[in-house]
Amino acid sequence: MNTASILNAMTVDVEDYYQVSAFEKHICRTTWAEFDCRVEANIERILQLFDEKSVKATFFTLGCVAERHPAMVRKIVASGHELASHGWDHRRVTSQKPGCFKDDVLKTRALLEDISGQVVKGYRAPSYSIGAENLWALDVLAEAGYEYSSSIVPIHHDHYGMPDAPRFAFRAASDRILEIPISTVSVMRRNINCGGGGWFRFFPYGFTRWALKQVNEREQRSCIFYFHPWEIDEEQPRIENLDYKTRFRHYLNLHKTHPRLGRLLDDFSWGRMDEIFLGPGQ
Repeated sequence: MNTASILNAMTVDVEDYYQVSAFEKHICRTTWAEFDCRVEANIERILQLFDEKSVKATFFTLGCVAERHPAMVRKIVASGHELASHGWDHRRVTSQKPGCFKDDVLKTRALLEDISGQVVKGYRAPSYSIGAENLWALDVLAEAGYEYSSSIVPIHHDHYGMPDAPRFAFRAASDRILEIPISTVSVMRRNINCGGGGWFRFFPYGFTRWALKQVNEREQRSCIFYFHPWEIDEEQPRIENLDYKTRFRHYLNLHKTHPRLGRLLDDFSWGRMDEIFLGPGQ
């Protein structure tokens, strides 16, 4: 039975297993074409799951993936989902200067719109790499025509995070863009991620369900949840010579993600980012 009366945003960060930021030191972008591509099959499974559960979602898609798999992108849109930008080739915003970043987000948006015929309104930074030190990126996104970003996580983390950021959607870049942070729950004055990714695989499902209910019922707010196509793919090739922390984070409980997602889709109400945050009355 559905436990939430509030519509939450379901999102997918469309990238393949070898493109994650944690593998940057082990896999050079120039070798990406040599890897077994699994994103298309995984997206097909995700679309089937969403169709079974009558869920519409937002797909933050890499430009290089869309360029390689245009039919997949068109199927996402034809299925009623929102298409949004994840940048061109998963370069962290922290590694780019404003000019390069602007070129990246303009190029990606143009390609996604050309393939899909749909206006691209949203952006999500690779590895949530917008924070206190580079908020200029939100100005660039606004100038590039994006209406919203979902690029900040208000937590402490060794790779990303802006713990002092608001937990819920806020206007930025002189009120020109809406930033929609990934969902957290406040426990003893500390924000804990409950919005998906590796946290969804690490914590027991009961924690995620409890935390999202807290946000919906106690705070009367919509949640933002995300996952990656490779997180439902326990048969993906293993990358060699990873350190223990990276290997643990990437491969933990991959076999549990798909069934947990099924439960999550049943337990809460879900929709697209644009319809929840940019719709009438927002």
